[in-house]
Amino acid sequence: MSRYQYVLPPHRVDYGVTIRIDQIKIDPDAQRTLNPKRAQAIADGLVEEAVGSVVISRRADGTMYAVDGMHRKRAFEIKGIPEITAEIHHGLSQMEEAVLFLIKNRESSKPNPHDEYKVGLTAGLPLFVDTQKVLDKHNLIVGSTTANSIGAVAGILRITENYGPEVLDRTLGVAQEAWGRTNSTWDGMLLGGIGMFLGRHGDVVKDKDLATKIAKAGLAQTWVGAVHAQASGGGLRNSGTGSRVSTCYRLIVNTWNKGKTKNKLAVAA
Repeated sequence: MSRYQYVLPPHRVDYGVTIRIDQIKIDPDAQRTLNPKRAQAIADGLVEEAVGSVVISRRADGTMYAVDGMHRKRAFEIKGIPEITAEIHHGLSQMEEAVLFLIKNRESSKPNPHDEYKVGLTAGLPLFVDTQKVLDKHNLIVGSTTANSIGAVAGILRITENYGPEVLDRTLGVAQEAWGRTNSTWDGMLLGGIGMFLGRHGDVVKDKDLATKIAKAGLAQTWVGAVHAQASGGGLRNSGTGSRVSTCYRLIVNTWNKGKTKNKLAVAA
């Protein structure tokens, strides 16, 4: 079982309630970003009877906020349909609304990683909060990958979830020590490979020594090329993100073992 769980308190839920579209508000901190093209596509092919129920949070002051169904709401507005069927949750805080959004979208219509990260922080979920604390420590933000921001949101969350925030902290430190602060330093598969290495072998490895060996083996861009070449087999096999992270991990093990005659590390399953 994951150390990070989505939990909601017991609360009242009313099903099959008809509400007016103009009653529904949107909280951008607890929702994904509206995609106008998606809403228009829903409107263009709308079959009103097959829309199902939107998920609404009725707050203490009586205002109603969309939790799941923002694009269907917008499609109804486009079509000029005044009412929609709703599943109404009562007594949730904004943080709990964000948790409910993530639960409802865990399996289908999953938000993009940046939206999920934003909502996860609003929800105060430990996975996201713990990750953000590490990013703050390293003066990094989530966004398009630059020298000071990381775009591989799913990758850094995976490190935190699988190995804990301490390993994410060490991972970012090793990457910066080896390659400095560049766009390529924060490449998702490189961070994933370092995180996997530290998660499996971190108790017998000093971060400074690891960074030195990685740096001697090449710049971050060189590592990216090497990982792609070995993981893809010339584009014919094993091109998924998970495979590239595993390939990077194996390359780091080989780099660590280079020049050693004893105490070599074995690739862990």
